[in-house]
Amino acid sequence: MNYIQEFKKIPISNILNRLNIESVEKKKEEFWFKAPWRNEQTASVKCQNNLFYDFGEGLGGNTIDFVMKLFNINFKEALHWIKNDRNYFSFHQPKQGLINREINKGTTYQINKEQVLQNHILIEYLKVRSLDIAVCKKYLVEVYYQVNDKKYFGVGFKNDVGGIEIRNKYAKLCLGKKWYTSIKNKCNQLIVLESWSDFISLLIVYPKTEKQFDFVILNSLSMLNKLDAVFDEYEKVFLALDNDEAGTKATEKHLEILGVKCTDIRYLYKNGSKDLNDYLLGNY
Repeated sequence: MNYIQEFKKIPISNILNRLNIESVEKKKEEFWFKAPWRNEQTASVKCQNNLFYDFGEGLGGNTIDFVMKLFNINFKEALHWIKNDRNYFSFHQPKQGLINREINKGTTYQINKEQVLQNHILIEYLKVRSLDIAVCKKYLVEVYYQVNDKKYFGVGFKNDVGGIEIRNKYAKLCLGKKWYTSIKNKCNQLIVLESWSDFISLLIVYPKTEKQFDFVILNSLSMLNKLDAVFDEYEKVFLALDNDEAGTKATEKHLEILGVKCTDIRYLYKNGSKDLNDYLLGNY
């Protein structure tokens, strides 16, 4: 693809300027700056034209590699970021590291504030995933919270028992009890998805589905086993789980249990995509 080669040639100094990352020009077209992905006192990253090298980690590459490293995103997401010409997105590496767990009763946490999505860092996190912000604002909130007295913020998605799934580039956790989320439109057909990003991706790719179906977003594949009573309420159940081993096993199991009332609709994104959000990233 020609545009990939074009993206690779973009001067990295342009990216630095767009993101307001301070740099020092030591020689013509040679800039040094502090690595945004770690805390450091002295600039240890050099960029010249479309190439960079991180002396702290001993790695480097072209402009696309730099965007991947800067935002901790994959190749496809980096292409979308550059293509959409983001002008003010800047993630700073948080001190908590990646969190991937349910916050349980043994952990002290506190939700300080919930509000409509407006934080530009969270909005750009959603845009990197090609999620329409107007749709996101209908189903997601902006949450400011504390875990063991440390303050964080993230995108929040509420489940049916009061827990909140929290996501940003560095955190994946649940505040409160892990459970699924129901979205009801008084329909007799149900679509089951694994994550809120898949749900929102479905609404973007197939907008008419929003009012034509009820939905359950599992928030964890393990929640699928808790839906027996829910399935009894519907004439048809459509499973839109991940295209991986776990998603396939769960789909096959429930196709057998539910029989003709259940349909696997992963054909909608079986083009090598892992899930609906991955499909959205690759095709829109």
